[in-house]
Amino acid sequence: MTTRVDVVVIGGGQAGLAAGYHLRRAGVAFVILDAQREPGGAWRHAWGSLRLFSPAAHSSLPGRLMPAQPGQTYPDAAHVIGYLADYEQRYELPIQRPARVQAVRRDGERLRVETDSGTWSARVVVSATGTWWRPFWPAIPGSTAFRGRRLHTADYRGPQEFAGQRVVVVGGGNSGAQIAADLATHTDLTWVTRREPRFLPDEIDGRALFDAATARRQALDAGLDDTGGVAALGDIVAVPSVRAARDQGLLKAQPMFTRLTATGPVWADGTSTPADAVIWCTGFRPALPHLAPLGLRDQHGHIPTLGTRAVGEPRLHLLGYGDWTGPASATLIGVGRPAREMAREIATQLD
Repeated sequence: MTTRVDVVVIGGGQAGLAAGYHLRRAGVAFVILDAQREPGGAWRHAWGSLRLFSPAAHSSLPGRLMPAQPGQTYPDAAHVIGYLADYEQRYELPIQRPARVQAVRRDGERLRVETDSGTWSARVVVSATGTWWRPFWPAIPGSTAFRGRRLHTADYRGPQEFAGQRVVVVGGGNSGAQIAADLATHTDLTWVTRREPRFLPDEIDGRALFDAATARRQALDAGLDDTGGVAALGDIVAVPSVRAARDQGLLKAQPMFTRLTATGPVWADGTSTPADAVIWCTGFRPALPHLAPLGLRDQHGHIPTLGTRAVGEPRLHLLGYGDWTGPASATLIGVGRPAREMAREIATQLD
């Protein structure tokens, strides 16, 4: 049986919830399909010590401030999960879960959304699946020869399982720095980055990053010079755990190695180090396999958009994948503005 609705939102994480909030305010009938069994989106799968880059009040979805976490300036993943669960209940968002979307196809004047629990027919589809489900693994010679454990940021749960081991953490961004700091006192740690780590000044956090991303998008939209955005400020927010490890001299990065052997990494000068595990903190790519039947991707793997609307399929909107779908739209505080603009555009489309 096929269920008809005006809008289907795919994904019940932070972007999907922001979309639902603004679609409801715009008077649009919609449903949110979430593949997870419980609220929280990707945050439910993060490691326990993960911290937001901003205080709670500056990490909020539209309509409801995130309450402060007692004793913490920067809330942890569990606090965010609780906030998202409360948010969807507070606004009584129509979420169907678990409902894993397998494909979106054109179906005359509508789009057909096929899931493992039924089919939906929509006038408009919003894809808000994020990136967590598609970790990026760089191609490094010898990767398959390494006999130790290979895992990604998405697989990391905490330092306990690595206690006393020789661990290599690869990545000079926030995830790499936080995981390296998490492991620094529990393991024989080697932190590897492609360039010298760039720590932001201690007084700068996600609030300044959001402002920088917004200013960059506004400049580009106005035809002005690229301000550099977040990248011009640095790569790593010095949350308390990172700051403490850095100040204790525990975060000394090594340059990127050139290959892996059965026992560990080898650098260009022939230096090697044995390793029990390599953790790749190398980022993520948009999780868009459900949109493959629409044939919209360009040569870079992105779907070209005008705002959030797909250029090649105006009945499709993409939300929360990064600056190409709205400035800082992959963040809690940043997704609200593009979600609001998207909802207004969808309401106009449906008139």
